[in-house]
Amino acid sequence: MEKIFDVHAHYDDSAFDNDRDDVLSSLLCTDVAGIVNGATDIKSALFGIELSKKYNGFYTTVGYHPETAAEAEDGFIDKMAELASNGAVVAIGEIGLDYHWKTVPKEIQLEVFEKQLALARELDMPVVVHDREAHGDTMELLRKYRPKGIVHCFSGSVELSREVTRLGMSISLGGAVTFKNARHSVEVASEIPLDRLMLETDAPYMSPVPFRGKRCDSSMIKYTSEKIAEIRKISVDLLLRQNTENACMMYGISL
Repeated sequence: MEKIFDVHAHYDDSAFDNDRDDVLSSLLCTDVAGIVNGATDIKSALFGIELSKKYNGFYTTVGYHPETAAEAEDGFIDKMAELASNGAVVAIGEIGLDYHWKTVPKEIQLEVFEKQLALARELDMPVVVHDREAHGDTMELLRKYRPKGIVHCFSGSVELSREVTRLGMSISLGGAVTFKNARHSVEVASEIPLDRLMLETDAPYMSPVPFRGKRCDSSMIKYTSEKIAEIRKISVDLLLRQNTENACMMYGISL
């Protein structure tokens, strides 16, 4: 089987505190060619940079997640720009909007998201976008800035996926496509152009069937890729190979 490239995971998460080194050394020595760790704030970006020094094939992003947007201090854009110059940092992310939990006011989320989109444009870097129950506002800003990058863990309709790809962006799908109620994910997986489709875990979250409810890691892309390959009637190897090519091109990585 072709090796796996996980375009979005969170190995800084406390779920890996007891065995992080064992997990990453095993994955990156066997089935996994590359991992991009999605930062949620400056601290997690710094953690990802440190991990990249230990593991070949491990990369990170820098950015404030919508749930941490209220923690972005004055001058945070300058700090992000400084970290983005590190060779291990391949994107501005995980940035975006999340209207599900309502813990951070919309106006703060929108302000921080827009500033980070502007930074990505200034630095000519891709973005990793989080969009949960905020499709309208997310798309409005993506239309304004037209970044390169991905909308990760895509949860929208086929119609929305078409608009994302028309903007020149890609979509990444994870374990949700294997769930019984995954109608939108299945429809998107069947239609999206193969050169705009990427695979992620969002580890330690969103484990695919048959591991739903357990801690996820990058090896579980195997099950997501098998489901998508079945939907598209193509080989798993073709899908994994295309995913790696897409990821390397978008993130500017040479494996």
